[in-house]
Amino acid sequence: MRILVLPGDGIGPEITEATLAVLHQADRTLGLGLTFEQQDIGLASLKASGSTLPPAVMARVPQVDGVILGPVSHYEYPPRSEGGINPSAELRTAFELYANIRPCRARPDLTILRKRMDLVIVRENTEGFYADRNMLSGPAEFMPDADSAFAIRKITARASSRVARAAFELAQRRRRKVTAVHKANVLKLTDGLFLREVRKVAAEFPDVALDEVIVDAAAALLIRQPDRFDVIVTTNMFGDILSDEASELSGSLGLGGSINVGEQVCVAQAQHGSAPDIAGQGIANPTSLILSAAMLLAWRGRRDGKARLLTAAERIEAAVEQVLGDPRARTADLAGEASTEAFGRAVAAAVASQP
Repeated sequence: MRILVLPGDGIGPEITEATLAVLHQADRTLGLGLTFEQQDIGLASLKASGSTLPPAVMARVPQVDGVILGPVSHYEYPPRSEGGINPSAELRTAFELYANIRPCRARPDLTILRKRMDLVIVRENTEGFYADRNMLSGPAEFMPDADSAFAIRKITARASSRVARAAFELAQRRRRKVTAVHKANVLKLTDGLFLREVRKVAAEFPDVALDEVIVDAAAALLIRQPDRFDVIVTTNMFGDILSDEASELSGSLGLGGSINVGEQVCVAQAQHGSAPDIAGQGIANPTSLILSAAMLLAWRGRRDGKARLLTAAERIEAAVEQVLGDPRARTADLAGEASTEAFGRAVAAAVASQP
């Protein structure tokens, strides 16, 4: 399995290094045949070649078997005309990575929740209210005068249907329930279209229950009744906000894995940002990117029918849980003592020691 590694900005290189330590150990232990190719993006490539996302990187993405993308500081980038391209958004739109899959599971001594949380949020990834990715040409925000600003929300039947199908297929491997989160009481046309397509797909999965919840209520229910959710499917911005909420409720935004999936390409990406304020200090929590990499292995394993990749993903996830179970082995954001590197080494060792 050929993996393209894009460390990114801020803490990206540090958590990527820890993640690669885990993957190298999984490769040695299970004979996965992993190979890694690393290329610069973000501020490093902007300085070196004048672009935060060089054409050579984009050309390489469909040629490999998976991508690991570190966090990026896109808010520090210059305009697109000066080489400032948001790698995350560009990869999602260029390769139609229509489903952002984010599991959230509460850890007993880290969560503030009283009830069990074990859910997955499947977020539409290519349109919605995100002005940098829902138009063919130019941004979807504009100012007709100095005191008015407008944003366009784009919802299509195709994108809604694709993300719904991803959610229902995932639910079949879990507890067989999908909750569609929306705001159709206000956004009657756009969320009405989204719900229409979700219901169409639901009819093809009679063994999976469909629930529909308004986004306001969903945000509250994640706190009060998190155990009612199995798989949540929703539009781009709602999914972004709810998945961050769920991750924080589970213990920390740094604990949630995430992959961006299309028909042919999968990009593993930490849920959190680049945290430039702690970059270089060796204290960042690499859990999110490690778990994202495990999800990438599982995606490839299911796609290609390779049981070893699925086993590796399970081992990595179990190793992370084992290390997180020791309060001293956690990173500083979880009141632990471990450095980024030490946490990665501990997870790698746990991978190696599992029967």
